[in-house]
Order: sequence, then structure tokens, then C-alpha cells
Amino acid sequence: MLFHPKEPKRILGITFHGIFPKRQKKFAEKLGKMVSDEFLSYEDIEQKIANPQNLQKLMPMIEGHVDKFLRDKLGDEMPFLSLFIGDKTIRSLKKIFMLELEILFPQLMKSYAGHLQEELDLEKIVTEKVSAFSSDKLESILYQIMSKEFRFVEILGGVIGFIIGILQVLLTYFLPG
Repeated sequence: MLFHPKEPKRILGITFHGIFPKRQKKFAEKLGKMVSDEFLSYEDIEQKIANPQNLQKLMPMIEGHVDKFLRDKLGDEMPFLSLFIGDKTIRSLKKIFMLELEILFPQLMKSYAGHLQEELDLEKIVTEKVSAFSSDKLESILYQIMSKEFRFVEILGGVIGFIIGILQVLLTYFLPG
């Protein structure tokens, strides 16, 4: 009843449809909302992107790039200027650039995260992806996640059905009719 029948079937005027296939769109919408609100909020993304520790991890690569730019590219583009710039000047310029970049990067990344929020609708993406799943794929995913729980429900249902059946037999047998 959870997954089958995948398509609605009418038998004696009653429509039968598996719970998950019937409610897949609603499930997708709720999952999309939950992912965007609880699991992957833009505030979390912004904090990770603009985290000073993460930016510090990038600084050696950036410093290498700035150094290469000042030593090689600047000289290639402006050969006359390279005649007046020595190692001491390059180190001073690099230090100034790096200090400025340490101020600029957190602001730049916060701005980027803001634009990302406007352009990237996580809720919509998750909803569309889950809605587009075939019934078989959705069933497979849910079985992978909840196989133990489904097995428990099956066993519990069997035990409860057995007990109710025994009670019915006992009531029918011992109660005068």
C-alpha cells in the first residue's frame, strides 16, 4: 500500500493508489522546504563562504598568484615599469595587495552569497528533482533509507493481525450467538 499500485486503479468503485506515488509531489515539496530551511540554509552557506578561517586557507594561493603577477605579467604588459620595480618594491606591493584583499574578500564573499541566494532556489531545485523521480526510483531510495523500519512495520502488522484473528475466533467460539 505504500508504493503499489503506482498508478490509480479502480476496483468496485474504489480507487486504490500507493501512498508514496499518490503523494510524491507533496512529498517533494515538503522535502524541498525542509532541505532549504533546515539542512542547507543560505545563512549556513554564507557563513562557510565568508568564514575568515576558510579565506585564510586561500591566501597562500592568492599570494602566489599576486607574486607571479607582479614579477611576470606586469613586466610583460608594462616592460618600462618593470625596469623600476625590484624585489623590495614587489614585496611591498604584494604586502599592500594582500592586506587589501584580506579586507575585500569577506565583503566580496558575503555579496556573492547574497547573489547566490537570489539566483539559486534550493527548495525549487529539490522539489523539481524529487518530483521527477520515477516511482521505482523513489521506492528504491526510501527502501534504502528505511528498510529496517518497513520490515518492522510488516512484522508488527502480521503480529497484530494474528492477535486480532485469534480474538475474533475466540469471541465467535465462546460467545453464544
